[in-house]
Amino acid sequence: MSDSELLPLALSPMLATAGQLPIGPAWVYETKWDGIRGMIAIDATGTVRIRSRAGNDNTDQFPELAKLSEPADGHSLLIDGEIVAFGDDGMPSFNRLQGRLGVTGPAAGIRSQSNPVLFVMFDLLHLDGFSTRRLPLESRRALLDQLEFGRGSCWHVSPQHEDGNELAAITRTAGLEGVVAKRLDSPYSPGVRSPSWIKQRNLHEDEFVIGGWVPGEGRRQSSIGALLLGVRVDDQSDQLQWVGKAGTGFTDAELVRLKGLLAPLVRATSPFDGDVGEKTAVFTEPRLVAKVAYGEYSPDGLLRFPSYKGLV
Repeated sequence: MSDSELLPLALSPMLATAGQLPIGPAWVYETKWDGIRGMIAIDATGTVRIRSRAGNDNTDQFPELAKLSEPADGHSLLIDGEIVAFGDDGMPSFNRLQGRLGVTGPAAGIRSQSNPVLFVMFDLLHLDGFSTRRLPLESRRALLDQLEFGRGSCWHVSPQHEDGNELAAITRTAGLEGVVAKRLDSPYSPGVRSPSWIKQRNLHEDEFVIGGWVPGEGRRQSSIGALLLGVRVDDQSDQLQWVGKAGTGFTDAELVRLKGLLAPLVRATSPFDGDVGEKTAVFTEPRLVAKVAYGEYSPDGLLRFPSYKGLV
């Protein structure tokens, strides 16, 4: 065990760096869930407190997670994990989770029955008066497994896998968000986006028509901040159905090239069939087509995690 301490109630989570999945015996692999981070503190009296990644108290929003006091069995714990909701198809649904956020009081109790969440725990940061954060991940996980949480009505311990490529293939086939690789010898670094944790999302790719752009901020103020994307309503029309905007994936050289190609296509009216909600939008004739990687479509038809890959 490491340093003695009082049970911390406001600890920032360690974050993963996006990148190519590393392969080798120094790493272990876990499914990436489409939820929100939750830091759950359970004291020796069984009181459960839930903090968000930003440090906000979310305890009253998820009353069903008070049941975690049962398997804690009198231990004082701080557990890092993911709060996940599921759709009617049994798959993790970020949009279903949105219906739980900000809801407290009796309404939260009602929604905990109609739209319950699951706490997927994957790290142990405090145990019975001692910090475990300086221990290597392998030791922290062994301590968590020794607590024998197993699976419960609103929790389970995230399985770990030794074969990253195999897990990546399984998650792609299942339509899950992706994989996180973690170094077995890594300590826990609160608030740090660490190269010891690498996340790889499972993304789709498709082609979308560019209908304009919004200016950037900071050093990209005079350039393109994001492309406005759509799909043609029909083959005979230039009208576009709005699917969202892509603001990542550009090099500086590609931003210059895109600005040059789009500038002659600027028009006064929107090519989209509805309001895109962008007051600073610069609309263009729908002539250029971009390849875009994205996670999924939201229920309102917008792309999640869109990233520009290039023109086609």
